Amino acid sequence: MGASETVEVTGHLMDSGILSRILDDIRDYGGDYVIDKFDVGHEAHDPSSAKITIQADDDASLQRLLMRLQTRGVNQLDPGEAVTAAAEQAGVLPDGFYSTTNLETRVRIDGTWYDVENPEMDCGLVVAESPEGAVRVRTLPMSDVAVGMRIVVGASGIEVSVPSPEAVAGSFASADTDAAFEKPQAVLVRQVADGMREARDAGKRLLWVAGPGVVHTGAVPALVALIRAGFVDTLFAGNALAMHDIEFSLYGTTLGLDLSMTQGVEHGHEHHVRALNTIRKSGSIARAVDDGVVTGGIMHALVTHEKRYVLVGSVRDDGPLPGVHTDVLEGLRAMRAEIVDVGYCLMLATQLHSVATANILPATVPLVCVDINPSTVTRLADRGSNQGRGIVTDVGLFLEQLVLELVPNYRRG
Repeated sequence: MGASETVEVTGHLMDSGILSRILDDIRDYGGDYVIDKFDVGHEAHDPSSAKITIQADDDASLQRLLMRLQTRGVNQLDPGEAVTAAAEQAGVLPDGFYSTTNLETRVRIDGTWYDVENPEMDCGLVVAESPEGAVRVRTLPMSDVAVGMRIVVGASGIEVSVPSPEAVAGSFASADTDAAFEKPQAVLVRQVADGMREARDAGKRLLWVAGPGVVHTGAVPALVALIRAGFVDTLFAGNALAMHDIEFSLYGTTLGLDLSMTQGVEHGHEHHVRALNTIRKSGSIARAVDDGVVTGGIMHALVTHEKRYVLVGSVRDDGPLPGVHTDVLEGLRAMRAEIVDVGYCLMLATQLHSVATANILPATVPLVCVDINPSTVTRLADRGSNQGRGIVTDVGLFLEQLVLELVPNYRRG
């Protein structure tokens, strides 16, 4: 073997399965390992620690392996100093760039450790120095790279910190996706409500990511009540949620269906495009609310209670509504600008927006994904969102239970 490094990891290595995944990663990347030391915690809450010497064919392979292992919270015993290279092409990171995790990260430059700003997975790390000599290190999406930027390459001089499950998810920590199939839903909903209260009481913001299923399942009154009660600070969604919510407000239908009878109405198939046209005529969703065109629903509640929302569309959208980002890069930038001080994130029936949001949130923010489709709630874990928890259920039923936990005087209108 041509290159080796000794690494260490601390945490609940056995019961979480982290150690076995670390060893699998080493073999999958063509490396080998020797476990030099392994201290197992005596009690269930005690962390374990391990020191492992890993080997690879060459330094480039070793660096890639080290980056992979850092997604598990593994650090080099002697991290050394970070190495940087100048970007030579706009939108292109230098070869061998350090690929970030969403964990809290520190970078050592000239003997000093710097906290990385805005932890986010799948980015580069850019090092910048002010005229006064102050050094900053922050994550940088590939699309935002400019020529001449100093980008960290390799895994030297980098440490990550994995939050404890209790710190991330609190009372909901044990309710992973597998367990959520078997736990009473009322218990899970109560744990979500407790987590939201804790985040709000700590001065953190509550982020919601929602798909049109919220409207189709008849959950608009529940979400409106949660907005009014202060349990929604920001909403991420696509064109569809806003469009069908406004259709429901204007025509009492969603996808042309009368939800009170779950059947179509005459000319109902036209309602969503007529709703779109009405809002485009007003110029914006907010103006339609202010002018009394839209008098109820989710978007009306967000506007009247001065809550933030970011709508990012796709190629399949009708319209779209005014204010919907049609450039996905601009949409992502708008989403990044709204995640400051977020302390809890709830994702409802929207796979793509949920994955996109999980990608940009730091690992310290608890995520709860609710969907009737099991593959949606497990995909977060597949993407490396270890702070995510899943509940497989109908979002309409879930929201009806959640609003009863958080808004005791709630009565469905």
